[in-house]
Amino acid sequence: MAKKDKDVKRKVPVAPPKKKRGSLKDYFKGVKLEMKKVVWPTKKELGSYTVVVLVACAVFAVAFWAIDTGFLAALKGLLGITM
Repeated sequence: MAKKDKDVKRKVPVAPPKKKRGSLKDYFKGVKLEMKKVVWPTKKELGSYTVVVLVACAVFAVAFWAIDTGFLAALKGLLGITM
């Protein structure tokens, strides 16, 4: 039984080969290639996305204002602070 344990070879993890760094020119060629693959939104889609973002910002602003005002009122009532 001890002989079987000696015959088993253990695998040692091997580091992956290092990638060669490309030039700055190659980087920007790759960026240009990837930008050609992008599907850009139409003007109509862009307008609707903008409206969605503005409405979401307004909703969150009002929600944070309400929470802040409520928290301030609770602290004023709890601590008896007048301003």
